[in-house]
Amino acid sequence: MAVFLVALVLAVTVGAVSAVVSVGVKEGDWIEYKVTTTGSPPADHDVQWARMEVTGVQGTAFDVEVTTQFSNGSFLHEVLTLNLEKGQIGDSFFIPANLDKGDVFFDANVGTITIINVEQKTYANAERTVVSASTPQTTFFWDRETGAMMEAYSTYPEYNFAITTVVDKTNMWQPQISGLEAVGLYALTIAAVAVVVGIGVVLVLRRKRSS
Repeated sequence: MAVFLVALVLAVTVGAVSAVVSVGVKEGDWIEYKVTTTGSPPADHDVQWARMEVTGVQGTAFDVEVTTQFSNGSFLHEVLTLNLEKGQIGDSFFIPANLDKGDVFFDANVGTITIINVEQKTYANAERTVVSASTPQTTFFWDRETGAMMEAYSTYPEYNFAITTVVDKTNMWQPQISGLEAVGLYALTIAAVAVVVGIGVVLVLRRKRSS
């Protein structure tokens, strides 16, 4: 009976965890990163740029086309299949969407990871709500809405190198207009409306005079 109850509790727990796994990306979403390495990284980690594009989504699984540029100018093209429910998240490229502080998710390479903070930060010219967590080598920041990685700071003292990855461009959100830019845009809009109205008034007066 005790064994049965334990199995039942585990089944309910697994079901609850699976129920909250939410994919925040869709086909066609892409994101680009600037990557900086310090120290003496091995050739396969000496990266300066990367791009990821979601090419298909099915349930909690999706395909990602990854292009990596190394410091020597060469490129590596890969197609990865990720599955958030199974913890197949690559190098933590994408995690479940809409997590909060204290929530956990599964990484097949690391184990259970707990979200330690939620905050507002600016990425790709837009303020975003991000969640963060840490593993023994890396501190991560992910966009809460999409689950996409925004920043990662990795250190490998035993190999004498470190990697910093920060999002540069994406089509998953639009850049926000700053206060001064907004004022300028409104001024241009008002000016354009005034010009159109003025032209309309002139045309009406000319028609009246002609008649």
